Amino acid sequence: MQLPKSLLFFAVQSGIALGQSNSTNSTSDVGFLPLSTDDYFSFVLFEVLSQANGGGTATGEVMRAAAKIEPGNYESYYNEFKFLGDSLHDIAISINATKFPVSAREAYFRAASYYRTSVFFLTGNQTDPRLFDTWDIALADFDRAIPLTDVKGERVTVKGPGFDIPVIFWKSPKAAKGNGSVPTILVGSGYDAPQEESYHALGREVLDRGWNFVTYEGPGQPTVRRQQALGFIPNWWDVVTPVMDYLETRPEVDIKRVALGGLSFGGILAPLAASREHRLAAVLAIDGLYDLQKVIMDALPPSKIQLYENGNRTAFDAYMNGLRVSPQAPTMAKWFVDQGLWSFNTESPYDWLKRLGAIVLDADILNNVTCPVFVGKGQNDDLVGGQEQEVVDLLGSKAYFYEFKTALGAGAHCQLGAEPQLAQATMDWVAEVFEAVV
Repeated sequence: MQLPKSLLFFAVQSGIALGQSNSTNSTSDVGFLPLSTDDYFSFVLFEVLSQANGGGTATGEVMRAAAKIEPGNYESYYNEFKFLGDSLHDIAISINATKFPVSAREAYFRAASYYRTSVFFLTGNQTDPRLFDTWDIALADFDRAIPLTDVKGERVTVKGPGFDIPVIFWKSPKAAKGNGSVPTILVGSGYDAPQEESYHALGREVLDRGWNFVTYEGPGQPTVRRQQALGFIPNWWDVVTPVMDYLETRPEVDIKRVALGGLSFGGILAPLAASREHRLAAVLAIDGLYDLQKVIMDALPPSKIQLYENGNRTAFDAYMNGLRVSPQAPTMAKWFVDQGLWSFNTESPYDWLKRLGAIVLDADILNNVTCPVFVGKGQNDDLVGGQEQEVVDLLGSKAYFYEFKTALGAGAHCQLGAEPQLAQATMDWVAEVFEAVV
């Protein structure tokens, strides 16, 4: 899940074996009260709630939806958030945006967030028209909000090798006043979260520091998957390097002071891109992860691992597809497989897992990273299989490790709900890195 939208790793840690209880890794373990008796619904709802910190949602609206949603019922989840999206959309269009731009902006932003989250659990049916139609409405409402912000974002399409890269460029208030080029934070999300959510998670924090804030999506990520039917690719530098080329053309960007952030699964993608893209001054891996396939394999029963390793695609697919529809399987495990198939644009779990195994960080790759790397960890975040320390060890002196504390409400994956703490730790560190650049 953004932050993951929501974070795919939660499913794995519950165990992929059929029949395992939903009780593993309850939301209370990371310091917040459950919002549903279904643990994964609770986690995703908390993620939606956390967007209120950046104006993406409102607490009362989300809590009302949480109270109405039937645990484990995907249609109930869709209906309640679609209702909120429609209601806030209607409010937004009724407002005279010229006279009351703040009111219209905030309503459009929240409507867009609720539309996006409504389809979160629908990826199991890749042809469900709501995955596309509702998403288009969400993009449209977000775009209605953008020109109503003080810092007016720009949507840009950057050409990659065989695909288009959607980018949103939020110009620094300092640069907008003609004060020359300034540092830039470039952020990519992970397995399931759209770039629009990154604005609510970190965008305002970055802009308040006088820097440019830029987001992007590559193959496998929400809008590119929908509009170009492309799944994740291992050569992530082919996504980031064209964006860096574009940033180099912007007079507002101090190209020597660009930091690349990766959230959730982006904790692999960002260092992977930095192994080839050497114009970056710093990388933020939130959180540290080097091999998601390993996390999955560690959770599979030995007999199923053997099926995969023996190349028995038919039997392995049958097992994993059985998991997706089993009433005994936890919601988090079902969604995890559904999202994997969707984001890699495949119908074969074997194919998904095989291709996922090609997106990995190892010593050779990390040796090619030439800039310092911030490796974050939530104290009670088990979603990435505890790989943060191994990433730090592989990076050696290039790594800066930071653990966010559960006692301060920041121990969850990607510091959901404690975004100001995430911004403080990461942006203060980046500022010192920028200061050292000559």
